Amino acid sequence: MALAKQGKCYISYLYFLALLIFFFGRMPVFAMSVLEDLSGFFETSGSYRVVDNDLAKTDWLLGEVRLQLDYTKDTDDFTISLKPEFIFDGTDRELHFNFRESYILLPLDALDIKLGRQIITWGTGDFVFLNDVFPKDWQSFFLGRDDEYLKKPANAIRWTLFFDKFSVDIAWLPFFTPDQFISGERLSYYNPLSGSLSGPLNPEIDPDYPDTEIENGEIAARIFGTLGSWEIAVYGYRGRWGVPSGFDVDKNKPFFPHLEVWGSSMRGPIAGGIFNAEVAWYRSLDDLNGSDPYVPNSEFRWLLGYSHEIAADQSIGVQAYMEHLLDYSQYKKSGGNRDRERLWLTLRYTGLFMQQNLTLSFFGFFAPIEKDLYCRPKISYKYSDNITVTLGANVFFGVESSTFFGQFEENTNIYARIRYFF
Repeated sequence: MALAKQGKCYISYLYFLALLIFFFGRMPVFAMSVLEDLSGFFETSGSYRVVDNDLAKTDWLLGEVRLQLDYTKDTDDFTISLKPEFIFDGTDRELHFNFRESYILLPLDALDIKLGRQIITWGTGDFVFLNDVFPKDWQSFFLGRDDEYLKKPANAIRWTLFFDKFSVDIAWLPFFTPDQFISGERLSYYNPLSGSLSGPLNPEIDPDYPDTEIENGEIAARIFGTLGSWEIAVYGYRGRWGVPSGFDVDKNKPFFPHLEVWGSSMRGPIAGGIFNAEVAWYRSLDDLNGSDPYVPNSEFRWLLGYSHEIAADQSIGVQAYMEHLLDYSQYKKSGGNRDRERLWLTLRYTGLFMQQNLTLSFFGFFAPIEKDLYCRPKISYKYSDNITVTLGANVFFGVESSTFFGQFEENTNIYARIRYFF
Protein backbone atom coordinates (compact mmCIF):
# COMPACT_ATOMS: atom_id res chain seq x y z
CA MET A 1 0.00 0.00 0.00
CA ALA A 2 2.78 2.41 0.96
CA LEU A 3 4.62 1.73 -2.31
CA ALA A 4 1.41 2.34 -4.28
CA LYS A 5 0.87 5.68 -2.55
CA GLN A 6 4.51 6.64 -3.08
CA GLY A 7 4.25 5.70 -6.76
CA LYS A 8 1.22 7.93 -7.19
CA CYS A 9 3.05 10.79 -5.43
CA TYR A 10 6.12 10.42 -7.67
CA ILE A 11 3.99 10.37 -10.80
CA SER A 12 2.28 13.59 -9.69
CA TYR A 13 5.55 15.36 -8.99
CA LEU A 14 7.06 14.25 -12.32
CA TYR A 15 3.96 15.54 -14.11
CA PHE A 16 4.19 18.95 -12.47
CA LEU A 17 7.94 19.14 -13.07
CA ALA A 18 7.38 18.47 -16.78
CA LEU A 19 4.63 21.09 -16.78
CA LEU A 20 6.92 23.75 -15.32
CA ILE A 21 9.82 22.87 -17.63
CA PHE A 22 7.56 23.17 -20.66
CA PHE A 23 6.19 26.59 -19.82
CA PHE A 24 9.20 28.19 -18.21
CA GLY A 25 11.71 26.65 -20.61
CA ARG A 26 9.90 27.36 -23.88
CA MET A 27 8.14 30.59 -22.92
CA PRO A 28 10.56 32.99 -21.17
CA VAL A 29 8.19 35.96 -21.45
CA PHE A 30 5.48 33.94 -19.76
CA ALA A 31 7.91 32.99 -16.99
CA MET A 32 8.87 36.62 -16.35
CA SER A 33 5.22 37.56 -15.77
CA VAL A 34 4.69 35.08 -12.93
CA LEU A 35 5.19 37.56 -10.10
CA GLU A 36 2.76 40.02 -11.66
CA ASP A 37 -0.05 37.44 -11.57
CA LEU A 38 0.73 35.93 -8.17
CA SER A 39 -1.72 36.18 -5.27
CA GLY A 40 -2.74 33.99 -2.35
CA PHE A 41 -3.33 34.00 1.39
CA PHE A 42 -1.67 33.31 4.70
CA GLU A 43 -3.80 31.66 7.39
CA THR A 44 -3.51 30.53 10.97
CA SER A 45 -6.19 28.25 12.40
CA GLY A 46 -6.93 26.24 15.50
CA SER A 47 -9.60 23.79 16.62
CA TYR A 48 -10.19 22.60 20.20
CA ARG A 49 -12.33 19.72 21.47
CA VAL A 50 -14.76 20.96 24.15
CA VAL A 51 -16.05 17.62 25.47
CA ASP A 52 -14.30 14.78 27.25
CA ASN A 53 -12.93 12.05 25.01
CA ASP A 54 -11.10 9.17 26.69
CA LEU A 55 -9.72 8.03 23.32
CA ALA A 56 -7.95 11.32 22.55
CA LYS A 57 -4.27 12.07 23.03
CA THR A 58 -4.94 15.81 23.13
CA ASP A 59 -7.93 18.13 22.94
CA TRP A 60 -6.25 20.17 20.21
CA LEU A 61 -7.65 18.89 16.93
CA LEU A 62 -6.06 21.47 14.66
CA GLY A 63 -3.21 23.95 14.84
CA GLU A 64 -2.10 25.08 11.40
CA VAL A 65 -0.19 27.77 9.64
CA ARG A 66 -1.03 27.70 5.93
CA LEU A 67 0.39 29.58 2.95
CA GLN A 68 -1.37 29.23 -0.38
CA LEU A 69 0.06 30.79 -3.54
CA ASP A 70 -2.27 31.34 -6.46
CA TYR A 71 -0.92 31.80 -9.95
CA THR A 72 -3.42 31.96 -12.80
CA LYS A 73 -2.51 33.03 -16.32
CA ASP A 74 -4.95 33.41 -19.21
CA THR A 75 -3.79 33.54 -22.81
CA ASP A 76 -5.59 33.13 -26.11
CA ASP A 77 -4.38 29.54 -26.36
CA PHE A 78 -4.62 28.23 -22.79
CA THR A 79 -5.17 28.96 -19.10
CA ILE A 80 -2.77 27.70 -16.45
CA SER A 81 -3.58 27.60 -12.74
CA LEU A 82 -1.13 26.69 -9.97
CA LYS A 83 -2.07 26.73 -6.28
CA PRO A 84 0.73 25.27 -4.16
CA GLU A 85 0.17 25.11 -0.40
CA PHE A 86 2.68 24.97 2.45
CA ILE A 87 1.22 23.87 5.78
CA PHE A 88 2.88 23.57 9.16
CA ASP A 89 0.70 21.31 11.30
CA GLY A 90 1.15 21.83 15.02
CA THR A 91 -0.63 18.58 15.87
CA ASP A 92 1.95 16.36 14.16
CA ARG A 93 4.73 18.99 14.07
CA GLU A 94 5.43 18.42 10.39
CA LEU A 95 5.64 20.61 7.31
CA HIS A 96 3.36 19.51 4.48
CA PHE A 97 3.29 20.52 0.82
CA ASN A 98 0.62 19.88 -1.77
CA PHE A 99 -0.99 21.39 -4.84
CA ARG A 100 -4.56 22.52 -4.28
CA GLU A 101 -4.78 23.02 -8.05
CA SER A 102 -2.34 22.55 -10.90
CA TYR A 103 -3.93 22.30 -14.31
CA ILE A 104 -3.92 23.52 -17.91
CA LEU A 105 -7.19 24.46 -19.61
CA LEU A 106 -7.14 24.26 -23.41
CA PRO A 107 -10.15 25.95 -25.07
CA LEU A 108 -10.75 24.52 -28.53
CA ASP A 109 -13.68 24.84 -30.93
CA ALA A 110 -16.73 23.55 -29.03
CA LEU A 111 -14.39 21.65 -26.67
CA ASP A 112 -12.52 22.47 -23.47
CA ILE A 113 -9.81 20.14 -22.17
CA LYS A 114 -8.71 20.51 -18.54
CA LEU A 115 -5.63 18.49 -17.61
CA GLY A 116 -4.05 18.17 -14.18
CA ARG A 117 -4.88 18.46 -10.51
CA GLN A 118 -8.34 19.98 -10.15
CA ILE A 119 -11.52 20.12 -8.08
CA ILE A 120 -14.68 18.84 -9.78
CA THR A 121 -18.14 19.66 -8.45
CA TRP A 122 -21.39 18.31 -9.89
CA GLY A 123 -24.94 18.03 -8.57
CA THR A 124 -27.29 20.37 -6.72
CA GLY A 125 -26.93 19.41 -3.05
CA ASP A 126 -25.74 21.78 -0.32
CA PHE A 127 -23.19 19.77 1.74
CA VAL A 128 -25.11 16.70 0.55
CA PHE A 129 -23.74 14.68 -2.36
CA LEU A 130 -25.54 12.23 -4.61
CA ASN A 131 -24.08 12.37 -8.13
CA ASP A 132 -21.02 14.31 -7.01
CA VAL A 133 -18.87 11.22 -6.47
CA PHE A 134 -15.56 13.07 -6.62
CA PRO A 135 -13.28 12.92 -3.56
CA LYS A 136 -14.17 14.74 -0.33
CA ASP A 137 -12.12 15.61 2.74
CA TRP A 138 -14.41 14.82 5.68
CA GLN A 139 -11.66 15.31 8.22
CA SER A 140 -11.18 18.94 7.16
CA PHE A 141 -14.95 19.48 7.27
CA PHE A 142 -15.29 18.22 10.85
CA LEU A 143 -12.11 19.89 12.13
CA GLY A 144 -13.06 23.45 11.16
CA ARG A 145 -11.02 24.20 8.06
CA ASP A 146 -12.63 26.47 5.49
CA ASP A 147 -15.67 24.97 3.72
CA GLU A 148 -13.77 24.87 0.42
CA TYR A 149 -11.54 22.12 1.83
CA LEU A 150 -14.45 19.69 1.96
CA LYS A 151 -13.72 19.14 -1.74
CA LYS A 152 -10.50 17.22 -2.27
CA PRO A 153 -8.52 17.73 -5.50
CA ALA A 154 -7.76 14.85 -7.85
CA ASN A 155 -5.49 14.32 -10.84
CA ALA A 156 -7.86 14.15 -13.78
CA ILE A 157 -8.49 14.84 -17.45
CA ARG A 158 -11.79 16.56 -18.15
CA TRP A 159 -13.41 17.07 -21.53
CA THR A 160 -16.35 19.48 -21.91
CA LEU A 161 -18.12 19.39 -25.27
CA PHE A 162 -20.53 22.19 -26.15
CA PHE A 163 -23.55 21.66 -28.43
CA ASP A 164 -26.47 23.92 -29.34
CA LYS A 165 -28.96 22.53 -26.81
CA PHE A 166 -26.76 20.82 -24.25
CA SER A 167 -23.20 20.09 -23.14
CA VAL A 168 -21.32 16.96 -22.16
CA ASP A 169 -18.74 16.59 -19.38
CA ILE A 170 -16.41 13.59 -19.18
CA ALA A 171 -13.98 13.30 -16.26
CA TRP A 172 -11.35 10.57 -16.14
CA LEU A 173 -9.29 9.99 -13.01
CA PRO A 174 -6.52 7.63 -14.17
CA PHE A 175 -5.83 6.54 -10.59
CA PHE A 176 -8.40 5.97 -7.88
CA THR A 177 -8.59 8.91 -5.47
CA PRO A 178 -10.33 8.06 -2.17
CA ASP A 179 -11.99 10.44 0.25
CA GLN A 180 -10.02 11.73 3.19
CA PHE A 181 -12.16 9.67 5.54
CA ILE A 182 -12.21 9.62 9.34
CA SER A 183 -9.48 7.11 10.22
CA GLY A 184 -9.11 7.73 13.95
CA GLU A 185 -6.01 9.88 13.57
CA ARG A 186 -7.64 12.90 15.23
CA LEU A 187 -11.36 12.18 15.45
CA SER A 188 -12.86 9.17 17.19
CA TYR A 189 -15.42 7.13 15.26
CA TYR A 190 -17.63 4.06 15.62
CA ASN A 191 -15.96 0.82 14.57
CA PRO A 192 -18.62 -1.72 13.54
CA LEU A 193 -16.14 -4.61 13.81
CA SER A 194 -15.48 -3.99 17.48
CA GLY A 195 -18.91 -2.53 18.23
CA SER A 196 -17.34 0.42 20.04
CA LEU A 197 -15.65 3.77 19.47
CA SER A 198 -12.11 3.91 18.14
CA GLY A 199 -9.76 6.86 18.10
CA PRO A 200 -6.18 8.13 18.34
CA LEU A 201 -5.34 5.79 21.21
CA ASN A 202 -6.55 2.80 19.16
CA PRO A 203 -5.11 1.54 15.86
CA GLU A 204 -6.17 3.71 12.92
CA ILE A 205 -8.04 2.40 9.88
CA ASP A 206 -5.45 0.99 7.49
CA PRO A 207 -7.38 -0.06 4.36
CA ASP A 208 -6.20 -2.04 1.37
CA TYR A 209 -5.81 0.60 -1.35
CA PRO A 210 -6.18 -0.36 -5.03
CA ASP A 211 -2.93 -0.59 -6.97
CA THR A 212 -1.87 2.56 -8.82
CA GLU A 213 -2.87 1.27 -12.23
CA ILE A 214 -5.02 2.58 -15.06
CA GLU A 215 -7.58 -0.21 -14.68
CA ASN A 216 -8.26 1.03 -11.14
CA GLY A 217 -9.12 4.53 -12.32
CA GLU A 218 -12.51 6.26 -12.27
CA ILE A 219 -14.64 7.73 -15.03
CA ALA A 220 -17.71 9.97 -14.77
CA ALA A 221 -19.90 11.75 -17.30
CA ARG A 222 -22.81 14.13 -17.30
CA ILE A 223 -25.09 15.63 -19.93
CA PHE A 224 -26.41 19.02 -18.89
CA GLY A 225 -28.34 21.93 -20.32
CA THR A 226 -31.25 24.29 -19.74
CA LEU A 227 -34.94 23.82 -20.44
CA GLY A 228 -36.52 27.25 -20.18
CA SER A 229 -35.30 28.58 -16.83
CA TRP A 230 -34.48 25.12 -15.49
CA GLU A 231 -31.08 23.42 -15.31
CA ILE A 232 -31.30 19.72 -16.16
CA ALA A 233 -28.57 17.08 -15.93
CA VAL A 234 -28.08 13.30 -16.09
CA TYR A 235 -25.02 11.55 -14.65
CA GLY A 236 -23.05 8.34 -14.80
CA TYR A 237 -20.04 7.07 -12.85
CA ARG A 238 -17.94 3.91 -12.60
CA GLY A 239 -15.24 3.50 -9.99
CA ARG A 240 -15.26 2.72 -6.27
CA TRP A 241 -16.85 3.80 -3.02
CA GLY A 242 -14.86 6.77 -1.71
CA VAL A 243 -14.52 5.29 1.78
CA PRO A 244 -13.30 1.78 2.71
CA SER A 245 -16.80 0.45 3.35
CA GLY A 246 -15.96 -3.17 2.48
CA PHE A 247 -13.98 -5.68 4.53
CA ASP A 248 -11.66 -8.33 3.11
CA VAL A 249 -11.79 -11.28 5.50
CA ASP A 250 -8.72 -12.97 3.99
CA LYS A 251 -6.53 -9.89 4.35
CA ASN A 252 -8.29 -8.75 7.54
CA LYS A 253 -8.46 -5.24 6.10
CA PRO A 254 -11.11 -2.76 4.93
CA PHE A 255 -11.16 -2.07 1.20
CA PHE A 256 -12.87 0.13 -1.41
CA PRO A 257 -15.60 -1.89 -3.22
CA HIS A 258 -16.47 -1.21 -6.86
CA LEU A 259 -19.33 1.19 -7.47
CA GLU A 260 -21.53 2.38 -10.33
CA VAL A 261 -23.84 5.41 -10.05
CA TRP A 262 -26.63 6.63 -12.35
CA GLY A 263 -28.67 9.75 -11.63
CA SER A 264 -30.23 13.03 -12.66
CA SER A 265 -30.95 16.50 -11.26
CA MET A 266 -32.96 19.64 -11.89
CA ARG A 267 -32.86 23.17 -10.51
CA GLY A 268 -34.97 26.23 -11.22
CA PRO A 269 -37.08 29.12 -9.87
CA ILE A 270 -40.31 28.53 -7.93
CA ALA A 271 -42.30 31.03 -5.84
CA GLY A 272 -39.49 33.57 -5.67
CA GLY A 273 -36.89 31.03 -4.62
CA ILE A 274 -34.77 28.24 -6.08
CA PHE A 275 -35.97 24.62 -6.03
CA ASN A 276 -33.70 21.65 -6.69
CA ALA A 277 -34.22 17.90 -6.91
CA GLU A 278 -31.76 15.07 -7.45
CA VAL A 279 -31.84 11.27 -7.57
CA ALA A 280 -29.09 8.65 -7.76
CA TRP A 281 -28.94 4.86 -8.00
CA TYR A 282 -25.84 3.40 -6.32
CA ARG A 283 -25.03 -0.08 -7.68
CA SER A 284 -22.62 -1.93 -5.39
CA LEU A 285 -20.94 -3.99 -8.09
CA ASP A 286 -19.19 -6.41 -5.73
CA ASP A 287 -22.51 -7.43 -4.15
CA LEU A 288 -25.44 -6.79 -6.49
CA ASN A 289 -27.85 -9.05 -4.59
CA GLY A 290 -26.93 -7.74 -1.13
CA SER A 291 -25.94 -11.15 0.26
CA ASP A 292 -22.34 -10.30 1.23
CA PRO A 293 -22.25 -8.88 4.79
CA TYR A 294 -18.79 -7.40 4.16
CA VAL A 295 -19.78 -5.25 1.16
CA PRO A 296 -22.23 -2.31 1.28
CA ASN A 297 -25.66 -2.81 -0.28
CA SER A 298 -26.86 -0.94 -3.33
CA GLU A 299 -28.84 2.21 -2.54
CA PHE A 300 -31.33 4.63 -3.99
CA ARG A 301 -30.83 8.26 -2.95
CA TRP A 302 -32.99 11.32 -3.45
CA LEU A 303 -32.86 14.99 -2.51
CA LEU A 304 -35.35 17.88 -2.47
CA GLY A 305 -34.21 21.41 -1.67
CA TYR A 306 -35.50 24.97 -1.62
CA SER A 307 -33.79 28.30 -0.83
CA HIS A 308 -35.32 31.76 -0.54
CA GLU A 309 -34.25 35.27 0.40
CA ILE A 310 -36.23 36.22 3.52
CA ALA A 311 -34.89 39.80 3.79
CA ALA A 312 -32.21 41.97 2.27
CA ASP A 313 -28.92 40.06 2.46
CA GLN A 314 -30.54 37.21 4.39
CA SER A 315 -31.51 33.79 3.03
CA ILE A 316 -32.71 30.41 4.23
CA GLY A 317 -32.32 27.04 2.54
CA VAL A 318 -33.85 23.68 3.47
CA GLN A 319 -33.24 20.17 2.16
CA ALA A 320 -34.61 16.67 2.62
CA TYR A 321 -32.18 13.90 1.73
CA MET A 322 -32.80 10.15 1.93
CA GLU A 323 -30.77 6.99 1.43
CA HIS A 324 -32.82 3.82 0.84
CA LEU A 325 -31.01 0.48 1.13
CA LEU A 326 -31.88 -2.06 -1.54
CA ASP A 327 -32.04 -5.82 -0.87
CA TYR A 328 -32.74 -4.97 2.77
CA SER A 329 -33.92 -8.47 3.74
CA GLN A 330 -30.54 -9.88 2.68
CA TYR A 331 -28.84 -7.10 4.61
CA LYS A 332 -30.69 -8.02 7.82
CA LYS A 333 -29.98 -11.72 7.33
CA SER A 334 -26.28 -10.93 7.05
CA GLY A 335 -26.36 -9.25 10.47
CA GLY A 336 -26.67 -5.58 9.47
CA ASN A 337 -28.12 -3.26 12.10
CA ARG A 338 -28.68 -0.08 10.11
CA ASP A 339 -32.20 1.19 9.39
CA ARG A 340 -33.40 0.73 5.84
CA GLU A 341 -33.74 4.52 5.40
CA ARG A 342 -31.42 7.29 6.46
CA LEU A 343 -33.19 10.66 6.38
CA TRP A 344 -31.41 13.98 6.78
CA LEU A 345 -33.19 17.31 7.07
CA THR A 346 -30.92 20.33 6.66
CA LEU A 347 -31.29 24.03 7.36
CA ARG A 348 -29.00 26.81 6.18
CA TYR A 349 -29.20 30.44 7.27
CA THR A 350 -26.92 33.15 5.89
CA GLY A 351 -27.07 36.81 6.88
CA LEU A 352 -24.83 39.70 5.80
CA PHE A 353 -24.59 42.74 8.09
CA MET A 354 -22.44 45.84 8.68
CA GLN A 355 -22.23 46.68 4.97
CA GLN A 356 -21.70 42.97 4.25
CA ASN A 357 -18.53 42.85 6.33
CA LEU A 358 -20.11 40.59 8.97
CA THR A 359 -21.49 37.19 7.97
CA LEU A 360 -23.59 35.10 10.33
CA SER A 361 -24.31 31.59 9.15
CA PHE A 362 -25.72 28.32 10.41
CA PHE A 363 -25.94 24.92 8.80
CA GLY A 364 -27.61 22.02 10.55
CA PHE A 365 -28.22 18.33 9.81
CA PHE A 366 -31.00 16.53 11.67
CA ALA A 367 -31.64 12.79 11.28
CA PRO A 368 -35.08 11.97 12.76
CA ILE A 369 -34.77 8.21 12.19
CA GLU A 370 -31.31 7.79 13.70
CA LYS A 371 -31.99 10.55 16.28
CA ASP A 372 -28.76 12.46 15.83
CA LEU A 373 -27.75 15.91 14.58
CA TYR A 374 -24.80 18.01 13.49
CA CYS A 375 -24.71 21.84 13.71
CA ARG A 376 -22.23 24.29 12.16
CA PRO A 377 -22.68 27.86 13.50
CA LYS A 378 -20.17 30.36 12.13
CA ILE A 379 -19.32 34.07 12.36
CA SER A 380 -17.01 35.67 9.82
CA TYR A 381 -15.85 39.29 9.95
CA LYS A 382 -14.05 41.10 7.15
CA TYR A 383 -11.75 43.38 9.13
CA SER A 384 -10.25 44.90 5.98
CA ASP A 385 -9.84 44.09 2.32
CA ASN A 386 -6.97 41.81 3.31
CA ILE A 387 -7.95 40.33 6.68
CA THR A 388 -10.87 38.03 7.55
CA VAL A 389 -11.51 36.52 10.99
CA THR A 390 -13.74 33.45 11.41
CA LEU A 391 -15.13 31.77 14.55
CA GLY A 392 -17.24 28.63 14.46
CA ALA A 393 -18.12 25.27 15.95
CA ASN A 394 -18.81 21.66 14.98
CA VAL A 395 -21.49 20.35 17.35
CA PHE A 396 -22.47 16.66 17.27
CA PHE A 397 -25.19 14.84 19.20
CA GLY A 398 -26.67 11.36 19.02
CA VAL A 399 -28.74 9.04 21.17
CA GLU A 400 -26.61 6.10 19.98
CA SER A 401 -22.86 6.14 19.39
CA SER A 402 -23.30 3.92 16.32
CA THR A 403 -25.23 6.46 14.20
CA PHE A 404 -23.60 8.62 11.54
CA PHE A 405 -23.38 11.87 13.54
CA GLY A 406 -23.75 10.30 16.98
CA GLN A 407 -20.37 8.58 16.65
CA PHE A 408 -18.68 12.00 16.58
CA GLU A 409 -20.35 13.44 19.70
CA GLU A 410 -17.12 13.37 21.69
CA ASN A 411 -15.40 15.34 18.89
CA THR A 412 -17.53 18.49 19.35
CA ASN A 413 -15.16 21.41 18.85
CA ILE A 414 -14.79 25.15 18.44
CA TYR A 415 -12.41 26.71 15.92
CA ALA A 416 -10.93 30.04 14.86
CA ARG A 417 -9.19 31.21 11.69
CA ILE A 418 -7.42 34.41 10.65
CA ARG A 419 -6.73 34.75 6.93
CA TYR A 420 -4.62 37.44 5.27
CA PHE A 421 -5.03 37.86 1.50
CA PHE A 422 -2.29 39.33 -0.68
